Amino acid sequence: MRVFLTPLLMVLVFGFGFKTQAQTCTMNLQMTGTIGPASLDYLQRGLEKAQEKSCASLLLEINTPGGSLQTTRMIVEEILNSPIPVLCVVSPSGGRAGSAGAIIMQACHVSGALEGTNIGAATPVTGQGDLPDDIRKKLIEDTKSFTLSLAELRERNKDFAEKIVTEAKAVDAKEAAEVGAIDHLSYTIDDFLKFAEGREVKMSGQLVEKVRVGGLVGFDEDFRTKVLHIVTDPEVAYMMFMGSLGLLYFELTHPGAIIPGVVGGIGLIISMIAMHKLDVWWGGLALILLGLVLLVAEAFTPSFGFLGTGGIVSFIFGSIFLYNPAETGYSLPLGFILPTALILGGLMLAVAYFAYKTRSVVRRAAYDVLTGSIGKVVSLEAPSKRKGQITIQGEIWKFKSKEDLDINAPVRVYGNKGLTLLVEPAKEE
Repeated sequence: MRVFLTPLLMVLVFGFGFKTQAQTCTMNLQMTGTIGPASLDYLQRGLEKAQEKSCASLLLEINTPGGSLQTTRMIVEEILNSPIPVLCVVSPSGGRAGSAGAIIMQACHVSGALEGTNIGAATPVTGQGDLPDDIRKKLIEDTKSFTLSLAELRERNKDFAEKIVTEAKAVDAKEAAEVGAIDHLSYTIDDFLKFAEGREVKMSGQLVEKVRVGGLVGFDEDFRTKVLHIVTDPEVAYMMFMGSLGLLYFELTHPGAIIPGVVGGIGLIISMIAMHKLDVWWGGLALILLGLVLLVAEAFTPSFGFLGTGGIVSFIFGSIFLYNPAETGYSLPLGFILPTALILGGLMLAVAYFAYKTRSVVRRAAYDVLTGSIGKVVSLEAPSKRKGQITIQGEIWKFKSKEDLDINAPVRVYGNKGLTLLVEPAKEE
């Protein structure tokens, strides 16, 4: 019995160890371009994907000139509360972690930079020109204290953390490593990962754990993130917001224009997402609901097509923003969203079209329609020649006349009394 149990136990032990090793992975993200809501959404979904894949850590390659301070704070919050270590490296060679990127680097559990990169220059600026001295000082002091707290948490150079904010200081990767602004000067990504392996880092709740690095699992920017990058550019977002307000104002002052109202409504929701006034998920839901409203309203407007087209476009953008592949483990491709939105929108447009067509169909039983029409006497109630039945518009009606009538005599309807038509003699037309 022991002869059979021993190999079985060995298989179970080695099999369990192999499974554990196979599951160890490091999720790999590339944060490039301007830091904005798209960057935050990308990082959040990357962290969710890493947990779903049971990855032990997340590698964030940073190459950015900077971006929104509000978004930066939210990204830092995600990193500080991450259930797994976030390893940040300025990459590729020639890249930079400027402004917002430099602050994010201070928050990372392990930070590094490839040769030929630089980091720093995090003095807050706005797109509104010069600020009053008191407001500018308040903004700088707030950002400085925020950055210093991160440097202290990660035991990095506090003097450097202060000067990148107050003096817009920037250094190359080599100097950053020498002064302790980053943890390691790396030559390759693999070199950085070898350095990070086994390091003890502080996690949320003052927990200390060792960094485990596994095989890299890529999480590239999808179509949703690329669209968000375009619309969340601060200047684009502001122009979209103001333009949408202008279009909605035009629609309100010129009822029935339709196109300005549709474009303005969609643009307003997207601009609210871009300016962090709406979460991406809620923005997607709002766009889908707007699309539904537009398609329903299509049945009640005389200008067929404009509202329906806007509804389909709103459906498409809403689906892109609403769906989060990190939560389910699989991605919903654009090639699936487009046909679904077009088919659903097409069916609703067809229903709206037929509903609209019925508005032009005249009810045959309406007395106001029969008034003035010509009919013909088909029967008389003897002995009277002023009562009987007439045929009019393919229907048989009772009639009453003030004059005597004969069979086949033409009559004109001038009113009704209940279900009886009031007629008078008329020349047949």
